[in-house]
Amino acid sequence: EDSDKSSAESDSETEVEQVSGYHKLLATLKTSPESESEEEEDESESEEAEESEAEMDSEGSQETGGAEGGEEDKNDVPEEEEATDTAEQIVSQEQADGTDTSCDPRHGVIEEFTDVKHESEFSLETNFMEEESGDCNADKRDSNPFKQHMDKEFEDKEIEKMSTLPKTSSQSQWPRLGQLIFSSTLEKFKTLKADKEVDVKQLHLHKPLESTWPKVNKQFLSSVDKPSNSPFTPLQRELFCIMNSYRDLFYPERNALTNGEEIRHAYCLHALNHILKANAQVLSNNTKRRDRKPGSDTDDYRDQGLTRPKVLMIVPFRECALRIVHTFINLLEVNDKKKIDVSNKKRFKGEFGSDPEEKPPNLKRPEDYEAIFAGNIDDHFRIGVAILQKSMRLYAPFYSSDIIIASPLGIRTVIGAEGEKKRDFDFLSSIEILIIDQADIYLMQNWEHVLHLMKHINLLPLDSHGVDFSRVRMLNLNNWSKYYRQTLLFSTLQDPQINSVFNKHCFNYVGQVAVRNVPLSGSISHVVVQLPHVFRRLEAESVTSVIDSRFQFFIDKVLPEYRDAIMSHTLIYVPSYFDYVRLRNYFKKEDLNFTHICEYTKKAAVCRARRFFLKGEKQFLLFTERFHFYKRYTIKGIRNLIFYELPTYSHFYSEICNMLKATDSGVDATWTCTVLYSKYDAQKLAAVVGIDRTAQMLQSKKNVHLFVTGEN
Repeated sequence: EDSDKSSAESDSETEVEQVSGYHKLLATLKTSPESESEEEEDESESEEAEESEAEMDSEGSQETGGAEGGEEDKNDVPEEEEATDTAEQIVSQEQADGTDTSCDPRHGVIEEFTDVKHESEFSLETNFMEEESGDCNADKRDSNPFKQHMDKEFEDKEIEKMSTLPKTSSQSQWPRLGQLIFSSTLEKFKTLKADKEVDVKQLHLHKPLESTWPKVNKQFLSSVDKPSNSPFTPLQRELFCIMNSYRDLFYPERNALTNGEEIRHAYCLHALNHILKANAQVLSNNTKRRDRKPGSDTDDYRDQGLTRPKVLMIVPFRECALRIVHTFINLLEVNDKKKIDVSNKKRFKGEFGSDPEEKPPNLKRPEDYEAIFAGNIDDHFRIGVAILQKSMRLYAPFYSSDIIIASPLGIRTVIGAEGEKKRDFDFLSSIEILIIDQADIYLMQNWEHVLHLMKHINLLPLDSHGVDFSRVRMLNLNNWSKYYRQTLLFSTLQDPQINSVFNKHCFNYVGQVAVRNVPLSGSISHVVVQLPHVFRRLEAESVTSVIDSRFQFFIDKVLPEYRDAIMSHTLIYVPSYFDYVRLRNYFKKEDLNFTHICEYTKKAAVCRARRFFLKGEKQFLLFTERFHFYKRYTIKGIRNLIFYELPTYSHFYSEICNMLKATDSGVDATWTCTVLYSKYDAQKLAAVVGIDRTAQMLQSKKNVHLFVTGEN
């Protein structure tokens, strides 16, 4: 909320003169004696924290985490004097360099930079198709998936049928993707079959992509794939087969370590292919309109939406946006001699790139953590990209962009909330492809931003924004855009909230495809310590009541067993922040001996809590999942584990359990692990214990005892 508020206030300031004036004023301020003493106290406290962390972890892996995820640090409110000093240093340095500070993210972005110099060069209305490009007739082929999808016409009765009737579904087994669920409200759209071999020429790729894609993608092709001369990996081939059919897709098996970049390249190819075809159609029609005879019918040239942006890509961090843009550039450059013109490229690299020296060399984290939090992990950004023939324009104004790349927070601060004076979501009115990558990370950020976006996409714009209505497709004028929008959703896991977005906010007339593979073995098999696991089932009447039922079950049945001093060193793992606050308040009310760590806890307080827990001065430690996601600290001194709810990420279960081996006390016989679950946790339970055990546990209402020896 603070972040949204500050961003909204920053966006309301529109004059560059105010920026420089404000920082000049800050540069003249001097730190007061009181603030100096406060600053000294803060410094001594942080030094004490670093010393105690060094004592607790000889590897040095718990030192300052400013460059390793930084979520906790982002939420800390900076001291006034620190902000003042930073402003003084930045302003003095930039005044000496003579650089423009109006868009630097370090300043809190008071006025966002947009490229206004190249407006005419990238305008779809005033440019024409280059004759030598040979693309004028590229989209006339009847088998072209783009033309087939966008030119499909419906009657009002068919649209009403799609919005009211339930979907029919069917299953299919594909070699690489596994079990697929095809669903659609229109019965005539049959199940898609996987292509065993793919010829690039049969995919109807736009002209430059046919030659550039094999070169760009060769890094992912193994020796197994190369003999077939296929430009796709087996995974990419099946994913692109679905993408190119313009069906909605939900793929919940994305892995940052293994297939993350493969998937990114595949959807970048699809998005860029769509943009090039759409723009080629507009430019070709511009040429025809210019050469037409006076008085001829103009209804043949409906080739646009109500606003220009056609592709929206939602990614969690700036590093992801950087890789996407680099992929676009590589796909557009035919060879080293034919480089494309990219405006504002240097600025983009400066704002979205990262300094490799920023990361401390002694940090040790799991491989998946290193892969997710690589590069620039700022989660508040948005950028418009315009592509026209052989040029790319970065930082294009949204209404002059073809592609918008943004984080959920970045797009949320533009959309605004009801009642706010400055808000805008008209640019989302004609989105034809929505790509949400790494959706699971948004559960750790703020899922409400994703829901807010889905409520404001494909709505009729409040303003015309200078559109030529004679060129607008009838589907857009009839407010049927959402039935033509393709949604591509990629996640590491299956979660009810992600499933809900796919099931309730995707209306594509072609239908939806969801990958639904069940986990045969759970993450419990990766627990290496000998530990008895007790899964305690709680009963709840509905999904909404399970929150209260879990709390009541915990304080009535579970907590009394751990109140005794013998059951000390008990860590309570809490996935939901709201449950964490509720438990913390209850523990305070009951005057229990506990400490707590969450994603908003300052580093010094985290260090104290870990020290108290290790030495046994505090019996309980409340520990949030989001803190573990962003920090991955090893908590020492655990003897008893309580999973208040099953983890969102299944591998967190084994990671937390394996923390017990960090306690070299020789009392492993007294270790315990208790897990609370209900019938509504079937997906999470299957990811932890496997599908077979899950079926048995859900049928039985008794508690389940499992003993893991480290081998099975």
